[in-house]
Amino acid sequence: MNSLNIEQIQEIIPHRHPFLLLDAIEDYEPGQYAVGYKCVTYREDFFKGHFPQKAVMPGVLILEALAQTGAVAILSVPENKGKIAFFGGVQKCRFKGMVFPGDKLKLETKIIKQKGPVGVGEAVATVDGKVVVSAELTFMVGE
Repeated sequence: MNSLNIEQIQEIIPHRHPFLLLDAIEDYEPGQYAVGYKCVTYREDFFKGHFPQKAVMPGVLILEALAQTGAVAILSVPENKGKIAFFGGVQKCRFKGMVFPGDKLKLETKIIKQKGPVGVGEAVATVDGKVVVSAELTFMVGE
């Protein structure tokens, strides 16, 4: 297994606090897949407004965390070093559960298609083995 800590993740993808939504990569294969984690805490800035009466991680941020996980897989390929993976689209997205402070969000993105700089990742986020979000994420690698 190839694991990455936060410093190693930051050597691959350009995201930084407060928008870096990965805490660790458990395993990855460049150009193929990545499995990561986000340890959700009550101190996240987004909980101040979403929702103050019932703290729930926004679904779009879970999608972003899945995209960042896929970006680790794509940008760890040597020819993509120093590049950026941009969102191209979201298909087949399903929100199936909520993510709360204290949850350990498991993020899995598998690259299922790629032609040149454009590709698609199959992404699934789970908490305690239960799917909370699934989607196909289209990306484009650029400068």
